[in-house]
This record gives sequence, structure tokens and C-alpha cells, in this order.
Amino acid sequence: MIRTEEMLINVGPQHPSTHGVFRVVLKIDGEIITEATPVIGYLHRGTEKLAEDLNYTQIIPYTDRMDYVSAMTGNYVVCHAVETMMNLEIPERAEYLRVLAMELGRVASHLVWFGTYLLDLGAMSPFLYAFREREMVINLLNELCGARLTFNYMRVGGVKWDAPEGWVQKVREFIPYMYEQLEGYHQLVSGNEIFLSRVKGVGKYDADTAIKYSLSGTNLRCTGVKWDLRKDEPYSIYNRFDFDVPTSDRGDAYGRYVIRMEEIKQTLRILEQAVEQFPEDGEIMGKVPKIIRPPAGETYVRIESPRGELGCYIHSKGKPQPYRIKFRRPSFYNLQILPELLKGQNVANLVTILGGTDIILGEVDG
Repeated sequence: MIRTEEMLINVGPQHPSTHGVFRVVLKIDGEIITEATPVIGYLHRGTEKLAEDLNYTQIIPYTDRMDYVSAMTGNYVVCHAVETMMNLEIPERAEYLRVLAMELGRVASHLVWFGTYLLDLGAMSPFLYAFREREMVINLLNELCGARLTFNYMRVGGVKWDAPEGWVQKVREFIPYMYEQLEGYHQLVSGNEIFLSRVKGVGKYDADTAIKYSLSGTNLRCTGVKWDLRKDEPYSIYNRFDFDVPTSDRGDAYGRYVIRMEEIKQTLRILEQAVEQFPEDGEIMGKVPKIIRPPAGETYVRIESPRGELGCYIHSKGKPQPYRIKFRRPSFYNLQILPELLKGQNVANLVTILGGTDIILGEVDG
């Protein structure tokens, strides 16, 4: 019988497979993980405390830094919360620009996940292809708002700038191209024996466990729970679009992969409809007072980010700055199940499980 000795090892916080400054302290017996303790706080930004001294427009750039892979959704959620409190009417053209920006961001986000996940598992080519397509999305967003990662595009009441001439047509031309590339990704990866052996049956849990841990997004839908806030609690103009909510009953890393790949397809369907319905003209800002002062009270709104339920709670005292603001960051909640999933797994599966969760550390430590 082979005798082993328990070891304590660190993964991160400067390890590429931890997807940022994230540390996991592992107790291992041979190759088997007996205990996993996540350690966060290396990237603490203090966004919510800083917001108490900022006016509402000044808060928007801080939301870019939370989920920096899909910053448009962070921009939107805080604007949506303020608009809800003030009962503001948003012009149609602004709503379509917001949806186009957020859904392009969703495609870019899933491409980053696809590329880096396959890189974690030892495949280089998918990463290069995914980032080629992501660059096209980033270029479109750059034309729209003048930035490539932290956009600062949304405003309370609308958006900062109108789309430049020909921009909507460029989005329309990108959609069939992306459909074609998505099929290429499946040919390259989805049937690969090595990939399938790394993800099938790994990191498995059921719907009851997912709900107890407050998981959302793909991490919830992979257990068969069909829940997407764009469908179940429509906001903006999402009730105008026809799209499906992909689910899986597998509950493992493979199920999460299948859902995210299908979500890219469904996002392209939304973009198709949005460019066809896009108003030819119109305002991009509603009637908003120069100094934004939501009435005294509280509100909580939630939207569907690429990682799940992104919420914003605001407590207003009728002043230009919020009395309190709190964000429900999906990555923080989705991470909580990690110790349970890692216990009893071999060390190689750590990367498969963590990468499949798709966390963004700006949201975890924000």
C-alpha cells in the first residue's frame, strides 16, 4: 500500500488559471483534494463605499471595473436602478442602443470564457480563434463609445452618444460571420475526446444544491432550472425579442460548456432582431434633470449578466449622492460552491471546475 502525507499548497494568487488575483489553499492527500479554502480580497476596490461620495453619473465608470469582461451590463444596472426610482421614460433609440451594446458584450464575454477555458485545459488554438472574433466585437463597441474595455457609455435616461453612421450595418454584417465561426468552434472542440474526458461528470451538482448556494446564470441553468431575467422578469425592451433559454440537466462542467455555446447563438438571435427593429431616428436621452436626485426611498433591480443575476440596491435620501448602494455580483455567489465541488477531486480537476464557473475577480472583490 502506498503511504502518502497530507500537503498544504497554494494555487494563486498569481496563477493564470485562477483568472485573476484569486488564491485557493488546498489540502491534498497525494493527488486528491481533501479541503479547499478560497481566499479573496487581493483586488478589493471599495466601489460601494466610494459611491457614497459620488453623484450618480460619477458612479457609472466604477461599474466598468466590476465585471470588466462585460462592462456594459454593469453600466446598465445602476442606470436602471436610478431610472426606476425616478420613474423616467427612456427613448426607444436609446433602449435599442443599450440592448445592442449589452448583447455584443455578452458575445465578447462568452468568447473570453471559451478561449481561456480551453487554454486552461491545454488547448491553444481555440483561444486564438475566440480572441480574433472578440476583437471584432471590441472594435464595434470602440466605435460606439470610444473605449475598448471600460466603456462608461450608459447614462441615467439614455446613452452618452448615438451610434456613428453605418455602425448598425456593421453589427448586421458581423452576425452571420459569428454564426459561421461558432460552427467552427464546435467542429474544433465539442467532439474532441480529450476535452470531453476532462469535462464530462466533473464538478457535478443538482438543482437543489444550486438554489441553496444562490447560483445564477449558466451555473443554475446547467441543473435544468430555466431561469433568465430577460425572459422571466423582462427589463428594457427584451420582451420584444424571440429567443430561447438554453438549459441542461447534466449539472457538470460539460453542461455548462454546452449552455454557454448555445447562449452565444441565442444572443446573435437577439442582435439580429434588434438591428432589424432599430429606429431610423429619435432621441438618445430622455428628460432628465441636470442634477439627478432620486426621491427618498429604496429600490432593488436585477438583470441577466453573462454570469447570472446582477442586482443593484439603492437607498436614497433625496440627495445627489446615494445614502447606500449595494451590488449583487453573480461571480461572488457562484464562487461559494467551489469548496464543496473540489472536495474529493484530483488536483487536475481544480482548473476544470474553477474555469467552468466563469468568475470575474472584479465582481468577487469589488
